[in-house]
Amino acid sequence: MDAKLAARADRARDLALFAAVAEQGSFSAAARALELSPSAVSRGIDRIEARLGVRLLLRSTRALALTAEGQAYRQAARRILGELDDAEQRIADQGAPRGRLRVSASLAHGRLCVVPLLRDFAALHPSILVDISLTDALVDIAGGQADVAIRFGPLADSALTARKLGEGGRVIVAAPGYLARHGTPRRPEDLLAHNCLNFNFRRAEATWPFRRGERVFALDIRGGLEANNGETLGQLALLGLGVTRVGRFSVAADIAAGRLVPLLEDFNPGDTEPLHALFVGGANMPARVRVFVDFLAGRLTGALA
Repeated sequence: MDAKLAARADRARDLALFAAVAEQGSFSAAARALELSPSAVSRGIDRIEARLGVRLLLRSTRALALTAEGQAYRQAARRILGELDDAEQRIADQGAPRGRLRVSASLAHGRLCVVPLLRDFAALHPSILVDISLTDALVDIAGGQADVAIRFGPLADSALTARKLGEGGRVIVAAPGYLARHGTPRRPEDLLAHNCLNFNFRRAEATWPFRRGERVFALDIRGGLEANNGETLGQLALLGLGVTRVGRFSVAADIAAGRLVPLLEDFNPGDTEPLHALFVGGANMPARVRVFVDFLAGRLTGALA
C-alpha cells in the first residue's frame, strides 16, 4: 500500500478510537465498544499523542479528562466521522432506496390525493421513512427544507428538476340546498346574482373563465367569503353558503355523493393546471427520491382524473 494511503487509513482508525474513548469515558468501556483489549486502546492513544506531540487525555485512577487539545481533536473527529458516514449513506442511497424522505404537498391536494397513496408506497418500500408536511407555503428544496415538493401551477425558473405528474381541471359547484333557495344558474351571467366564493391569495383573480362556442371570456364574480385553499371553499359550498370554482379533485367525492352539484359544465373552458414533482436531480439523486417520484407519476394521474 502507498505510504500516504496507509497513513490516512491509520489516522481514520485513530479518529474512531479516540472518539470512542472520549464518548465512553474510559479505556475499558471503549475497548468493549470497539471489541479490542484495554491495552490496545491505551497503546492507540499513546500513538496518537506521540504523532501530534501533545497530550490529549489526563489519566487518573478514577477517570479520564480531555485537555484543551483533546477537546479540539474530539470535535474534529466527530465532524470528520460524521461527514464520512453521510457520504457513505448518500452513495448507498443511490443504489438502495432507504432513509428519510421529506415530502412537501399543498394542504388540500396533499390530504386528499397524496396521503392516501402512502400506505401502498410504504408497503413497496418499507426501508424509506416518509416525512410529509402539508402546507401551501413554498418550501426551499435547494436549501434542504424538503426532498420532493408536489405543486400545482406554473413553475419559476430554477435549477431544480421538475417531473410533470398530470393536470387538474376545475369545476363550479354548489350545494343542492343553496340552489333550492337561490336558483340554479343556467348561463354564466346568472352568477352575478349569486354569492361566489373565491380564493384569497395574491395570484387569484376575481374573474372566472367560460367558453361560449369558440369564444372564451371572463366574468367578474363577487361574494362574501374567501379562503386560501380549494378544500375549504368546497366545505363552505357544502354548508350552502354559495357557489365556488375549485380543483375537481377537491370536490370529486362530494359530487359523486350528490352533496355538491356541478354547474355550467357546457361553458367550462377546460382550463387545467399542471401538477409537478420538484426535486434536486442529477447523478447524485438518492434512490428514495427516484422511486417516490416514479410512484407518484404512476398513481396521481388517476387521482387527478
